[in-house]
Amino acid sequence: MSGERLDVDALLDDRSVRVVVCTGSGGVGKTTCAAALALRAAERGRRAVVLTIDPARRLAQSLGLTELDNTPRPVAGVEGAAGGTLDAMMLDMKRTFDEVVEAHATPDKARQILANPFYQALSSSFAGTQEYMAMEKLGQLRARTEPDGTDTWDLIVVDTPPSRSALDFLDAPERLGSFLDGRLLRLLLAPAKAGGRAYVRVFSAFAGGVTGLLNRLLGAQILGDLQMLLSAFDTMFGGFRERAERTYALLKGPGSAFVVVAAPEHDAVREAGYFVDRLQVEGMPLAGVVVNRVTTSEEEHLDADAALEAAGRADGLTREALLVHARRVRRVVAERDVLARLTRLRPPVPTVVVPARPLDVVDLDALRAVGADLAAGAAVPPAPLTP
Repeated sequence: MSGERLDVDALLDDRSVRVVVCTGSGGVGKTTCAAALALRAAERGRRAVVLTIDPARRLAQSLGLTELDNTPRPVAGVEGAAGGTLDAMMLDMKRTFDEVVEAHATPDKARQILANPFYQALSSSFAGTQEYMAMEKLGQLRARTEPDGTDTWDLIVVDTPPSRSALDFLDAPERLGSFLDGRLLRLLLAPAKAGGRAYVRVFSAFAGGVTGLLNRLLGAQILGDLQMLLSAFDTMFGGFRERAERTYALLKGPGSAFVVVAAPEHDAVREAGYFVDRLQVEGMPLAGVVVNRVTTSEEEHLDADAALEAAGRADGLTREALLVHARRVRRVVAERDVLARLTRLRPPVPTVVVPARPLDVVDLDALRAVGADLAAGAAVPPAPLTP
């Protein structure tokens, strides 16, 4: 990674890139970076939409919106190249699941599914549902067109959850396939598919077995609700799997780019290394690493020890200024020592360093400034400074 710089503007200007996925650990400014990238792309002429899966509400505020929900909302105040637009949305896991059911089931089946208590739990809190619905929503956004047949957006920027589960959506097709092909699922579907007397025969055949055990553990009503849900879902399962695999192929194709966001901290850099390794193993198109909130010092020629020695001979404001400088230089040195780990990643990956900002990002002007820093930042230094 040493010396190779991530050219953010070249990435955003590349019209063949239709999806940019920002991933990284929590607390590194990933949501802000995603919004800044989308805004900069829009102001350079792209029709962009930013999709956040992180439940943080800061994005709406910085984009001048009162709220974000499952429907893309236009962002006012976008400036720059003609034709550039920006929309923003936040994934609503349950609403997205409801939309899938309504779109791919008959009206009667959809009503049965939406009213089912198991479905209500599944669509709201079941492990893995968020990641799969992120795949669904990304696929929906990518497929959306205008009346004249053109794509509604030519760039989708995705902000993933702030943890290692940020990449769990890459497993969605495989996990979905395992679930659909699972023996337990086939067992639970069998009675509902059999119907009538066959239904009774199936239950009798499995008495004392798995279905009988579930019936005793869950109760007949609960097991019946579950079987009804699975039966109603049965005709939709193929579509679920097909769409997940199609979106996975989209993410793996040349029209997508992953950007790993990190901060100059041990844990964040370690997590960034994990994300880089995972993406490379999956064969995903990794554009580079953004190192956010890096401390800078314009007076590094006065090292920390010299500043502390001078502070010992000074007083008043001069002494306080020297102490602040010493702390800042030591932080710069410590951060560069941490970032040296990134230069040892193999194969090398382009990076860009974004300086820490003194104020929170709360509006479009601040987001523009972050975007400018992303575009103008340097690569990670090849080696740490000597204190």
